[in-house]
Amino acid sequence: MSCPLIANADTIRVTRLDACGRPVCAADSGYVFDCFATLAMNPNIDDGDDVEYKAANGRLCGFKKGCPTFKGYDIELNFFAVSPEFLDIVTGNPPVFGFDGRPIGYDDCTVQCDTGFALELWAEVLDETACELDATGRWIYFLLPWVTNGVLGDLEIGSEAATLTLNGSTRNGGGWGIGPYNVMPINAGNTAGPLLTPLGQTCHRRTFVTSIAPPTVTCDYQPVTDGVCLAS
Repeated sequence: MSCPLIANADTIRVTRLDACGRPVCAADSGYVFDCFATLAMNPNIDDGDDVEYKAANGRLCGFKKGCPTFKGYDIELNFFAVSPEFLDIVTGNPPVFGFDGRPIGYDDCTVQCDTGFALELWAEVLDETACELDATGRWIYFLLPWVTNGVLGDLEIGSEAATLTLNGSTRNGGGWGIGPYNVMPINAGNTAGPLLTPLGQTCHRRTFVTSIAPPTVTCDYQPVTDGVCLAS
């Protein structure tokens, strides 16, 4: 395998989850967009407690370094588009509908801690062999299968371009399984399929190189119907 380099972030998809971290199979559970600036995934780690055995004369008889505990990732997504569909999925707050039944806005009500969303990110790979091996190129694929406590940060409207910030935290466990999407090749013919191995119950993120192109940006609700949804 070559040494792929991340060129730049490309596309993000979010998927609505239920209270157990399972994808909600419905016509309005997905959303794909590319109008974002950055996605930060900051590790949240408890350093643990060090144990020292010190004699009365001050000599250190023994020492054991505390074992760090990984709590998950605190995410910060900076984006531009004020989409009611996107905000509905990531915050759990209700959209506002127009006369034709289409969402035209959103309400800020509460922080929904009993639901969540999955977040997928595709980043382009700078790899001179990508087009030789795959017809469509290659991407680094990031999956955060369960993000909770989605809340919007500060918003300032003025003469400059406005950027919105979404904050949230990952959880382990959940029911993403192999996922409801085709995101990786499952044979030498580059046939797209779901994850070949489900995510472990203690995992917060999965990252791999894929030759399956990211989904098309539509800026509208996307149906979630394949993969694990077919077995439900």
